[in-house]
Amino acid sequence: MNQIPISVKSSAKEKPNQPTQNKPGNFWKEQPNTGPGVFSQTTEFYKQGMTSVLDLIAPAAFKIEPNYLQLGSLYVRTLFVFTYPRYVQTNWLAPIINYDITLDISMFVYPISTKETMTQLKKKAGQLESSLAIEQEKGMVRNPELETAVSNIESLRDVLQKGELRLFQYALYFTIYGKSVDELNTITEQLESTLGGMLIYTKQSLLQMEQGFNSTLPLGIDELKVVRNLDTASLSTTFPFTSATLSSNDGILYGLNRHNNSLILFDRFNLENANSVVFAKAGAGKSYAVKLEALRSLMLGTDVIIIDPENEYKTLCEAVGGNYLNISLNSNKRINPFDLPKTGTGVQAGASGEDILRSNVTMLHGLVSLMVSGLTPEEDAILEKALYETYALRDITADVESQKNTPPLLSDLQSVLGNMSGGDSLVKRLSKYTEGTFKGLFDKPTNFDLTNGFIVFSVRDLEEDLRPIAMYMILNYVWQRVRFDQKRRIMIIDEAWWMMQHEDSGKFLYALAKRARKYYLGLTIISQDVEDFIDSKYGRSVVNNSSMQILMKQSTASIDKVAQVFNLTEGEKFLLLECEVGEGLFFAGLNHVAIKVIASYTEDQLITTNPQELLEMQVEMNPASTDASQGGPEEAPARNASQSDAGGETLSTSQTPPTPPPVPPASPNRGEPIETQKPMAAAPPTPPEPPAETITTQNSVPL
Repeated sequence: MNQIPISVKSSAKEKPNQPTQNKPGNFWKEQPNTGPGVFSQTTEFYKQGMTSVLDLIAPAAFKIEPNYLQLGSLYVRTLFVFTYPRYVQTNWLAPIINYDITLDISMFVYPISTKETMTQLKKKAGQLESSLAIEQEKGMVRNPELETAVSNIESLRDVLQKGELRLFQYALYFTIYGKSVDELNTITEQLESTLGGMLIYTKQSLLQMEQGFNSTLPLGIDELKVVRNLDTASLSTTFPFTSATLSSNDGILYGLNRHNNSLILFDRFNLENANSVVFAKAGAGKSYAVKLEALRSLMLGTDVIIIDPENEYKTLCEAVGGNYLNISLNSNKRINPFDLPKTGTGVQAGASGEDILRSNVTMLHGLVSLMVSGLTPEEDAILEKALYETYALRDITADVESQKNTPPLLSDLQSVLGNMSGGDSLVKRLSKYTEGTFKGLFDKPTNFDLTNGFIVFSVRDLEEDLRPIAMYMILNYVWQRVRFDQKRRIMIIDEAWWMMQHEDSGKFLYALAKRARKYYLGLTIISQDVEDFIDSKYGRSVVNNSSMQILMKQSTASIDKVAQVFNLTEGEKFLLLECEVGEGLFFAGLNHVAIKVIASYTEDQLITTNPQELLEMQVEMNPASTDASQGGPEEAPARNASQSDAGGETLSTSQTPPTPPPVPPASPNRGEPIETQKPMAAAPPTPPEPPAETITTQNSVPL
């Protein structure tokens, strides 16, 4: 280690035979005979041997070339914009900002005094008017160029005088980085080509690369001073709007971000609540998108419960090994409403037997009230007592161990009521569910496994009179399970608008949306009748308690109502009216992006509801049913999720749905899920133009 010599001069002579005061280890202390500047000099020497922040951030080398800089192992180049077109579009910087390159953008805005500007414009207008008058005196042909210039200046003077806008000087610089000179040149050509396509031309800051680099550092120093004059309206178009991204390290793939082609990866359980609403017109792909979410969530260990009004989920349910319960008089699968929920390992695992029994008695009380079309006060008191006595017949009490006994049936309740004074009317009205037309639907033991991770309740074949009763039973059965056996679940209710037509089911959805978060449940509501759902008594509250919303193609009749509820801009309204099938807006909390739903070929075969494709799949699995002379049918081409028709019917319940065919090798008609034969790792396509609704035309006013 090099020693730093330190010399200290004394102003007084040292006495002989006396030890010097500058002893080793004491040289940091200012000596009595030492001048004040020596201590600071010593401190500076010490600081030179310490590591500072500049040492940590400074590159190993900084080499300046005429057309680039070498910053350590990186090559750097700065470009500046020197001219703009007469008309520019809002958000014209978006394609540059969304490039997948390392890029620094610096903007400098210098306000111009309106008073000085008016003086200059007045002087310039006088000169042009004089030139125009001279040409007219000479009898020359009119000069449109001069007339246009005079008109523009007078228009500018008018708006400046009224204070409607101001003038600014604006400088725009780009600094790009590359790992080699070739890569730097390639990026430069891409940047110049993209801007040139908008008639915005750039130049490299040749022989001023260092000044250009300094101008794009976060120091606020403009060393290039390449400015152009813009008015307020034109300057507003340069505001760097950046497209929102919804990509995270966890969650599932919902689709592509149409703004920048990035992936929308999101976990709905990271929001304030996991509730979601999906609104779209028939055939817009809403059920397709939700089925895709359910399939991908299932792979991550999330349980899925579905209320299916049109048998759309049967193929998917059977493909993933789920349980499909068709609730109808002709079905052989039954749910006993007297079943008691079993506590699991969740927060409510320690719930007492009394709470469990009381909760189920309350549910049965409401169910019987629906069955008998209302209760009088006397019948209300009799029914509650009868329900407890019915459980007592099977030795079921508040003791948790006793609740493992075989539960009673609806016919047992009818027998208990028959032996009670005042219960005759209830017995007669319940008889049609135990002996009459609807016998067996609510009066049989449960013969269906409800512990599976994927459960579908189909109510398509249910008689209209029984639908409110069955829905009440299903929803309460699910709610009891959610409460007492907590785990991560998603509950999907398709075509929820018809549930809002009934007071009890609408009220239940409202309560479920408010309380689902506490029990690790995410509620998904799908509806095509937006106005009826929102205008219902509880529909608006369900929407307000949903942190995630997906809006797909809307009809012109309902777009105004949707825009009012979701506070859409005019551009977003136009997007929802003009978007293709499978496209729309994806709202997650305060963020929202334009989405395009995508699916792989295998996923598409499981979740499609397009009637034509379902028939083709059915014919593929039964080639003998076709004419032998025609041979086998052509294979259905792979299809993007956006081509799905969500309004179609699935296979008939009397037929066995075909097993989805294996994924074929890539070919011209079967390939990637996003309509390209290139692998997903390939470079993304050129970012799409901004949605038409956000494009406005502004004037750039050079002086």
